[in-house]
Amino acid sequence: MKIEKKSPLKSAPLRSAGQSIQERQIELADEVLLGPLVFVAFFFGITLFEWLRYLGLSSPNPWLYSLLLLLSVGFFVYRLLKLRSELMRLRLAKDGERAVGQLLDTLRADGYQVFHDVLGKDFNLDHVLIGPGGVFTVETKTWSKPAKGSPEVLFDGEAIRVGGLEPDRNPVIQARAQAGWLRSVLAESTGRDFAVLPVVVFPGWFIKTTTRPRQPLWVLEPKALVKYIKHREPELTAEEIAQAGFHLSRFVRTEEARRAQAGR
Repeated sequence: MKIEKKSPLKSAPLRSAGQSIQERQIELADEVLLGPLVFVAFFFGITLFEWLRYLGLSSPNPWLYSLLLLLSVGFFVYRLLKLRSELMRLRLAKDGERAVGQLLDTLRADGYQVFHDVLGKDFNLDHVLIGPGGVFTVETKTWSKPAKGSPEVLFDGEAIRVGGLEPDRNPVIQARAQAGWLRSVLAESTGRDFAVLPVVVFPGWFIKTTTRPRQPLWVLEPKALVKYIKHREPELTAEEIAQAGFHLSRFVRTEEARRAQAGR
């Protein structure tokens, strides 16, 4: 008689730093490689069959199939190179989120609850901090920089320039939108209005702020963020921290279960 078993875990674990990026890497591998690989395998089989017939002194001409095979291989290589470039970018982003996540995890000793890869609708929050100093959303921008010189990130209060160039997507707008979304989620689930401070971090870059933003927002290097938070005056009580953390944990698990159900 087969004994029914179940998981010993009462609740699913919360998401880890960079999990959405890792999931996207797997999706990309399926999307970019699977179709061309099947295409190549199909023409490889046909070409091999024709060459076997050809070498057996029969009349078929394998040249056409050989040409199609070469074209399919070329297409596969093109997609492979494109995938490699995207995977390298995603790997850099994932490593950055994990490094920042490990740094932020040290704040648990200071009474902070730390969440990674919080899923929203068609987006995710890299990190969320809930603790004595308040509620923070942390957007990690791990961008490569020149091997020489001392490139910097300039923040004028409304826009960011990285290495002298303005990104295609303004991280300030993105960070504020994420903070506003989290504020509404917590308000809906707790009935309290928690102020949420958006933060953008650039690992390894020198940050220079030229103008104070009109709305609260920090643009920092990750280690500086930890120092800022440690020296911040308390704003939340232990009860408020526990309440906000509990409701965000429940939201994360509910959203993850919903997505898993939708993907079946």
